[in-house]
Amino acid sequence: MIKALMRGLAATALALTPLASSAPVHAAETLPLEEAVASLPPAVESRDGYSRSAFRHWNTGDDPADGCNTRAEVLLDEAVEPPEVGDGCRLTGGRWYSYYDNVWVTSASGLDIDHMVPLAEAWDSGAYAWTAARREAYANDQGASTSLVAVTASSNRSKADQDPAEWLPRVADVHCRYVVEWVGTKLRWSLTADAVEVAALNQVAKSCEGWSVTYEPAA
Repeated sequence: MIKALMRGLAATALALTPLASSAPVHAAETLPLEEAVASLPPAVESRDGYSRSAFRHWNTGDDPADGCNTRAEVLLDEAVEPPEVGDGCRLTGGRWYSYYDNVWVTSASGLDIDHMVPLAEAWDSGAYAWTAARREAYANDQGASTSLVAVTASSNRSKADQDPAEWLPRVADVHCRYVVEWVGTKLRWSLTADAVEVAALNQVAKSCEGWSVTYEPAA
């Protein structure tokens, strides 16, 4: 829906100003993990005024014509063995890997779609100042493969709205991956980090030699 609206606005602008240049492209950036952590804007976080309903999800997804919402599109994209898609985008069969807890899942109903940086944490880190449209774009972000991740419902609910100072996946071998994806999501959306969070990220990063963060700033 968001992309369709943006395309419509762009077409209108071109019709009114044929010589206008197109919008600048946000180039992807790659930083060593420790440098990426240091690039997070520092700020004290506050949850004042937060409501989950401030982030509209799940919307009609990247392809409104497919009849699937964002949740279903992410499940289809991340399936190791694709499910069958029935009427109303009902998914049957399929196989997924939940990297948080090293579990294979064979039913879409056993999966949650986790926001890598939870909605409440995003609010604390700057989304409180966004428009409703930008919060919706964040909550349904399929522009980066790491923004939304299919994981077991139990691992997602264990994580809840905690940052890496409070929660990391129980499988220690994936901590580097998790922190890279967390930092990349925050940089993509220009979200801040508080001192305790940065300290936890740096602690993990010490054991992640050679890891880097690649992200493309959100439009």
